[in-house]
Parts: sequence; structure tokens; C-alpha cells
Amino acid sequence: MTLFRLDASIRVEGSHSRAIADIVEEEWKAGHPDDRIIRRHVGTDPIPSSTWATAAFAGNTPEDQRSPEQRDALSVAAVLADELIAADALLFAVPLYNFGVSQHFKTWVDTVITDPRFNPAAAPVLAGKPAVLVTVQGGNYAAGTPREGWDHATGWIRRILADVWSLELEVVETAFTLVGENPALDAFTDLAATLRGDAEQLARKHGQTLGAA
Repeated sequence: MTLFRLDASIRVEGSHSRAIADIVEEEWKAGHPDDRIIRRHVGTDPIPSSTWATAAFAGNTPEDQRSPEQRDALSVAAVLADELIAADALLFAVPLYNFGVSQHFKTWVDTVITDPRFNPAAAPVLAGKPAVLVTVQGGNYAAGTPREGWDHATGWIRRILADVWSLELEVVETAFTLVGENPALDAFTDLAATLRGDAEQLARKHGQTLGAA
């Protein structure tokens, strides 16, 4: 069995999304200690922002007329698509940045979709594969909070992974990850600890399910 793991955090040390995704991975590895993990670190090794546009236009250019840059971009898209197709289970760790989708994750998604196998008009090539999305927010944007609705990322990511790509998706969310770093959030220390504990417990559960799928 093969696990694909993507990390979109721009941090390595101190990354909350990585730490929670590590729990999912460890539970998966418990059942697959010798199996392969494909890793893609788009936060620290991003896909160049120009790759998507170059690949998109290349798809509408006759093959014998494509530039070297277009060929390279299509090759990158094919490698990204191959990684996903080769996996039996998938894990995505994507933090919320500035109330929206990480530019690195968005560029990765857009580039993948330029590969003909991921054309939204075609049958989803990943349909039915089990997947876990780990997402973290520095503040709290849940229903009833002052900034309810300010999370403009998680819904979009769900649309891509669950609706467009038809993955069997489970989601682990945790809020207030900036507690301890932003003094304005000190009043929420206890709540942040509770939310983190709940997220870690859910990560273990979904990791076990991912490994058993």
C-alpha cells in the first residue's frame, strides 16, 4: 500500500498542521510499517507560480508547436498527477493563511488539473480513494464566533478533494493555533488546549481508518 502525503505549511519547526498530520501518518504506518510514502512539500519546496499557466496554455497548443517551457510545465503536471494516482491513501496538511487557501497548495491543485487525467469533465481518476485533510487556523472562525465565515479555505479544499476528485474524505480541523504566540489570544489558552486534544484524538481515529481502508 502507498500513502501520498502533502504538506503546505511554510514552517517545519513549530508547524501545527505537520504535527497533527504526523499523528495520522504514524497510525497509518502502524499497519503498513514497510510500505511506501510519497511526500510532497509544497510549502517549503513550492511549485513555481508560473507552472500552472504555462501548462494550461500548453494543453491548447499542438504538441509539435510547444515551447521548451511548455513541455517542462506539462512534465511537472504529469509527475504530480502520477504521485496521486500511484497512492492508495492520501493525507493533506494544509493550514489556513490570511483567511484563504495557501498559494502553494492552490498552485499545486491548479497544476495537477492541467494533466489530462484530471480534467474535471472526465471521470475522477481518484474516485473512492480514502483521504484525510488536516487543516489548522490561528484564530477561530466557527459558528457563533466574531469571525464566523472568515475561513475561506476549508470549504474550497473540500470541494476539490471530495467533490471534484471524489475522494472519500475525512477532515481534522483545529483552531487557535496562535494561542501562546499572539498575546491577544491568551484568554483562550484552555479552549485551545481542548481543541488541540480533540484534533489529535480525531487524527488518530482517521489515521487508523486510513490504514485499514
